[in-house]
Amino acid sequence: MHLRPGRPPAPQPAASFPSRFPRPVPAVRCPCNSGDTLEACCGRFLDAPAGTRFAPTAGALMRSRYTAFATGNAAYLLRTWHPDTRPGSVGLDPGQQWYRLDILDTVRGGPLDHDGIVAFRAHFRAGGARDSLLETSRFVRIGRQWLYVDAL
Repeated sequence: MHLRPGRPPAPQPAASFPSRFPRPVPAVRCPCNSGDTLEACCGRFLDAPAGTRFAPTAGALMRSRYTAFATGNAAYLLRTWHPDTRPGSVGLDPGQQWYRLDILDTVRGGPLDHDGIVAFRAHFRAGGARDSLLETSRFVRIGRQWLYVDAL
């Protein structure tokens, strides 16, 4: 450091003191490809205690279930599966990375409907290769909760 006559040295940041103004944590985008943050989109359903917050439409449930696959949340998948078709467990492959969801079509499944159909393509990587799953899924609403029934 060179000192110039008549000028004090420039202040140096103190490495041993934490910043009074922490940097904001960047928002994580929702894996369902909605463009919204995880917290504002599917996270509000996945993180809610069971029976407290439900996806308002079949399409929203489809997005949140995709996000559950992408984040490894098997408990949410089971919780949102119709009891007549629900398996005893869900085996998630940790080597499978889900990276994009495309909703292709919806039939019914709105807030006032009792059933709905959602066609989608879910893109993933596994074993170094890219692939996709094309499915048309059936949903029913029981009370306030939409549930996945099965694939057509």
